[in-house]
Amino acid sequence: MVTLTELQRCSMKRGEPSRRTTISAALHKSGLFGRVARRKPLLSKKDMTARLEFAKKHLKDSQTMRNKILWSDETKIELFGLNAKRHVWRTPGTAHNLANTIPTEKHGGGSIMLWECYSARGTGKLVRIEGKMNAATYRDILDENMLQSTLDLRLGRWFIFQQDNDPKHTAKITKEWLRDNSVNVLEWPSQSPDFNPIEHLWRDLKMAVHRRSPSNLMELERFCKEEWEKLPRNRCATLVESYPRRLEAVIAAKGASTKY
Repeated sequence: MVTLTELQRCSMKRGEPSRRTTISAALHKSGLFGRVARRKPLLSKKDMTARLEFAKKHLKDSQTMRNKILWSDETKIELFGLNAKRHVWRTPGTAHNLANTIPTEKHGGGSIMLWECYSARGTGKLVRIEGKMNAATYRDILDENMLQSTLDLRLGRWFIFQQDNDPKHTAKITKEWLRDNSVNVLEWPSQSPDFNPIEHLWRDLKMAVHRRSPSNLMELERFCKEEWEKLPRNRCATLVESYPRRLEAVIAAKGASTKY
């Protein structure tokens, strides 16, 4: 992560001063190019070992078993989150005219938190999380939406529920609810969002919602629910089909982060 300026400074200290353009050309010739560093979860050796063991174990799962997984996650959607960059045709000197600007508010104009689930058969329930999310709230969300989603998606009695290791998901009252309802939970390794294809669905949803330019949080919630139901079933199936490739990538990386 050293910068060109720092490299140039080092060359001067060595008594072999080089221009930035010379250093840049040498780096490019060696196949090195400046790129934005990707943000990835911090992985300990224990995390990497658990990820590798999980990938090796579940790579052997049949597609039939994978199709029985009910994937879940939470995300935050801001009211003006994706409206920050737009193009406009205008004449010189009119950049700040009202018609040529996009209204913004501090903190994105507010946001909402959502919980959702999906499977290879399509999207399940999408729910707005009211107030502070805690274990009791999460248990209520599962009670009111998760089992109904499995019925709507026709996953059968022996479906498999996926959730990450957020403390709310592993709290005592959550575990008790899952046990009382005989829910088979997929044992999930920590720091492993790259196993779950759901991020692609979130992006699909956010782009679809913000194309409709919601003007307040009520509209934002309504548009989210409407667009979530419109997401194609084959899109969900395709994402679930990518699951084995994600496991293979983790195995190839020996438990480290992957491109997913």
